[in-house]
Amino acid sequence: MADVVVKTEKVVKEYRMGTNVLRALDGIDLEILSGEYISLMGPSGSGKSTLFNMIGALDLPTAGKVFIDGQDMGQLSQSQIAWFRCHRVGYIFQSYNLLHVMTALENVTLPMIFAGLSTSERRDKGAELLEKVGLGERTHHRPDELSGGQRQRVAIARAFANGPSIILADEPTANLDTVIGREIIDLIKELNVDQGVTVISATHDLKMLDVSDRIVDIRDGLVERIRNRDEIEIQVGEVGGH
Repeated sequence: MADVVVKTEKVVKEYRMGTNVLRALDGIDLEILSGEYISLMGPSGSGKSTLFNMIGALDLPTAGKVFIDGQDMGQLSQSQIAWFRCHRVGYIFQSYNLLHVMTALENVTLPMIFAGLSTSERRDKGAELLEKVGLGERTHHRPDELSGGQRQRVAIARAFANGPSIILADEPTANLDTVIGREIIDLIKELNVDQGVTVISATHDLKMLDVSDRIVDIRDGLVERIRNRDEIEIQVGEVGGH
């Protein structure tokens, strides 16, 4: 049985706006296993992105607990959380978040600087990661010299820079056309399987269904339902048949 890598216990997140209180999460209980590919899905305002931020230690809950690798995130200092983000989690964003003055290789190796790798270690590892995502010949190209799909591949390589146990992908195909989006989904799945890394994606993209081990549907700040791979495959087959 795989280990539980992410666990939330009755997680509540509230935002205060004057005298009003908005409850974005209303008591989320969720367990995610090591090596799983999980898609968080739900309409805008469902709490999907808020839960995503809790899991990535980008924000802390108002009440309840978030455990990553058995560690209660609420018990960590700011410097410990920063270390955790650098070493344990890789982030992929829909807008790529690449530095335009840097080459592909420099963007990929940037997190390695904070992890303390030497120049030669960063260069070798960065080149290997770019090769792995199909950009071995684009190491010295800057983002404005790359297509949207290539930029997202650079972002994926950067997410794997420090050997994370968890990859958080926030709408990774939102700015891509259908064909390129499919390529990016397949690449993330391939790395998920090859590296044994847990992937948690917040997405609206239905193409995620057939690569996900489970879909977690979020609505009104709660887990509405969880669908496993067998149910997902049946639904994808039904969709394809219409």
